[in-house]
Amino acid sequence: MSHLASEKQKLVARIKRIKGQVNTIENSLTSGDDCADILMLLANVRGGINSLMGEVLEDHIRLHLLTPERKGEPPQELAEDLIDLVRSYLK
Repeated sequence: MSHLASEKQKLVARIKRIKGQVNTIENSLTSGDDCADILMLLANVRGGINSLMGEVLEDHIRLHLLTPERKGEPPQELAEDLIDLVRSYLK
């Protein structure tokens, strides 16, 4: 996770936007809105989640995989760790 308070605030703001979007989907479903409109709302939430996931993954790579302690490791080992990380979270 990002160690800078300003970055954490940005991530929290993103998740609050996503919460609002999810609430809008719930309201649309209960009020019987058009399926096409609901699908668009769902796509927006998916995009928000994917973007948030990308930010957190980037922080993890920069702050935990590419650390001075790991610089002595063979590049292949770091690459495998990165590949495993991406595969496990981007399924």
